[in-house]
Amino acid sequence: MSQQTSNATNPQAKSKALNPWEHDDLALRPPVNIFEDTNGIILESDIPGVSRENLTIQVDKGRLLVEGKTHIDIPQNLEPLYADIRSNRYQFSFALSNELDTGKIQANLKDGVLELRIPKRVELQPRKIEVQVS
Repeated sequence: MSQQTSNATNPQAKSKALNPWEHDDLALRPPVNIFEDTNGIILESDIPGVSRENLTIQVDKGRLLVEGKTHIDIPQNLEPLYADIRSNRYQFSFALSNELDTGKIQANLKDGVLELRIPKRVELQPRKIEVQVS
């Protein structure tokens, strides 16, 4: 059976053939760096092309889940024939330590790099104790 015939009988294949930029069924795992200091951890990930509006960060049952999607518009009145650059969906998740305060996660997205700061719980952070003279 030719590609043309199978696309005509399979609407899902036809829609994918019409837009070779889209890959909704695949998720890429972007590179991630994790650093730790006395205050918590810093997670950095390259997610080029993902806008703030297309980025979801959530914590559920001790797991951090990050999902992002890029979108490439097809120029009007043009038919896509070949695409090296495609829309991507990024996804990664990590189990988080109970030492971390997931209610105070800070996220920053700049130049395609996502930075998450996850502090340690206050009672686990180092503190200096002053000695009183009596």
